[in-house]
Amino acid sequence: MTQQPLRIGLAGLGNVGASVFRLLTEHRDMLRDRTGRDIRVVAVSARNKSKDRGLDFSTVSWHDNPVDVAADPSVDLVVELMGGSEGAAFDTVKKALELNKPVVTANKALLANRGAEVLALLKKSEGTVSFEAAVAGGIPVIKGLREGLAGNKIRAVYGILNGTCNFILSEMYSTGRPFADVLKEAQDKGYAEADPTFDIDGVDAAHKLSLLSGLAFGCVPDVEHIDTKGIRKVTSLDIDFANELNYRIKLLGIARQTDKGIEQSVEPCLVPKDSPIATVEGALNAVYVDGDFVGKVLLMGFGAGGNPTASAVVADIVDVARNRALPLMGIAAEKVTPLKPANILERIGSYYFRLMVLDQPGVIADISAILRDNKVSLESVLQRGRDPDQPVPVILTTHETSEESIQRVAAEIGKLPSVVEPPYLMRIEEFKS
Repeated sequence: MTQQPLRIGLAGLGNVGASVFRLLTEHRDMLRDRTGRDIRVVAVSARNKSKDRGLDFSTVSWHDNPVDVAADPSVDLVVELMGGSEGAAFDTVKKALELNKPVVTANKALLANRGAEVLALLKKSEGTVSFEAAVAGGIPVIKGLREGLAGNKIRAVYGILNGTCNFILSEMYSTGRPFADVLKEAQDKGYAEADPTFDIDGVDAAHKLSLLSGLAFGCVPDVEHIDTKGIRKVTSLDIDFANELNYRIKLLGIARQTDKGIEQSVEPCLVPKDSPIATVEGALNAVYVDGDFVGKVLLMGFGAGGNPTASAVVADIVDVARNRALPLMGIAAEKVTPLKPANILERIGSYYFRLMVLDQPGVIADISAILRDNKVSLESVLQRGRDPDQPVPVILTTHETSEESIQRVAAEIGKLPSVVEPPYLMRIEEFKS
């Protein structure tokens, strides 16, 4: 039996919003067949009404204020695609939930920074919030965690969560060009914004990781406790030395359940060249989920762009049309607990050091003494060039040690007169399927 139409209010008509409108229009008959309901946009809002988007809005109501889309009595489902954690985006979601309407959003910043407030609203609302498009674009990682892996206790979730950074690191590897040149190409191709800060400093990936952690471990998204480092300091020298050591460099978001709490980090890491995650190139994203019964599952695809993200948005809309939208963090809002962060200084792992030193007698002996005194053992030492007048690179890799020890070693080495710039550290993650 055909149900009543699902009437959508669309707040935000940027790249993703326009693609959602187009998808719903072009696939209207197919979606009706798959859901048993007619799904149509009845109200929209955007900053610039006069902009030519190549779409026909003649049959929909236009609201200058997006909150009015949520309040519109003709709207059954609110789709928020404005972005940002403050102002209109939050106010629109809040109004929809106060009116017991379901919400679909692609807004990772909103949920990462104000997830506790959204959960508080959900406790008093009959509405739901779905956010497949907020993490990894068109890759169904949220559905994977909330549905396909619901029978598993999740031990870890990790992966490449930012396509811009993956493109930059891939191009640096394949072409040998420096970071600044490849960043400019990423901007020219539309992979990076004019201000790329959120991408290259790891903020975007941290937002996404906080949502994955919340789903994986049934906790409130907590971006404040993610140790976040971007890729600005990765050089072609690091790319070359990592390759010589049989590693690739990838910006990884990692969340692990440990006996002492949940470890969360976003940082460039060395991964073995024969690991699947090392082969993920260009603007692709890849997410591993490690469950106690299923083992490791890899999801990979394009994590950004209007069409892939619109695909994820419409997947959530279809769930609402089928009356099967799930709780925000996969469990009832009342069951979601605050995240218990592990002390990052107690994290155990192996490390890569890049040192720029003056080629003087005793330099390596001084460095070795600091490592010995802090009980940090070396895996390998690489040195290139001999020039008494210019700094030369020395690359160290260590056996497993604590983050606290390695930070202390880095601080002490940085004080040596022969070390001309702060040591650069990256973790080595031995990911294999």
